[in-house]
Amino acid sequence: MRKVIVSGAAGFLGSYLVKQLIQQGEEVIGIDNLSSGLMSNLSEVLNHPRFNFLLADVSDKEAITDLYQEKVKEIYHLASQASPKFYQANPFETMKVNTQGTFNLLELARDKEAKFLYTSTSEAYGDPEVHPQPESYRGNVNTWGPRACYDEAKRLGEVICYEFYERYGVAVKVARIFNTYSAGLRNDDGRVISNFVTQALAGEDITVYGDGSQTRSFCYVDDNIRGLQLMMKYDEANGEIINIGNPVEYSVLNVAYMIKQMTQSESKIVFYPLPKDDPKVRRPDINKAQNILGWDPVISLAEGLQITINKYNETLVQIHP
Repeated sequence: MRKVIVSGAAGFLGSYLVKQLIQQGEEVIGIDNLSSGLMSNLSEVLNHPRFNFLLADVSDKEAITDLYQEKVKEIYHLASQASPKFYQANPFETMKVNTQGTFNLLELARDKEAKFLYTSTSEAYGDPEVHPQPESYRGNVNTWGPRACYDEAKRLGEVICYEFYERYGVAVKVARIFNTYSAGLRNDDGRVISNFVTQALAGEDITVYGDGSQTRSFCYVDDNIRGLQLMMKYDEANGEIINIGNPVEYSVLNVAYMIKQMTQSESKIVFYPLPKDDPKVRRPDINKAQNILGWDPVISLAEGLQITINKYNETLVQIHP
């Protein structure tokens, strides 16, 4: 049994990871400041003997000093606002958790000689001019726009990881995560899948930004978490940046029609102006994940959407019986 820290434990990905680790027999310390995470995401494990929750902001070193007394073997740093809706409302907090928060947890990893995984983002590629995007692509990013607080903070977080790996030999791995979804996404999250499914089930207009021709690659959460755990497991991933995402590409408009059909919704699809700096294409090159980790996503968009729709529908029925 290992002792594992998960920052952002009450968030979408963090809560899935926490539950998976506990199911696998690990002891988990979950950290979250609940700026966007929900305690309800952890309801299944809150009273579990191998789970401890720390209400804290990892950007505040004093708030996590007690962790130096723990025999920590692995640290997953997932803490950050990830939806444009939330990070644009909280830009300074987003920058701080991905820079100072990353530094604080890396210092802890160095002290404990623990493995460290940082969840970066496909947003590091900006509005890419190379397609699909390999990890070697340096991106087409804008430092002067509404998405920069997230994109550039994640990129600087990667630099901090690089320095700890090169200077101190910390077993650092960086995952660039592409669009991930499941029923665990807050239905007010503002991202494509949660928006479309919630709107379709409620009979509201399905809002597509731009003409819907922009593309995304959607990875179901189970595949994503499996990829992160394989990265943590394999020493071959130390000092590496690895794309974790599904390489099958869909236009946003196609996804809207899929969800409308699968929910048998009478919602209308309506179009709004495309937000500034919204990427036109997004698709991972996963050769590195395949070669180093033996990882491939196995859940198709149709399968994942059906699970998500069923769960969202159950929630709506409970709220509006």
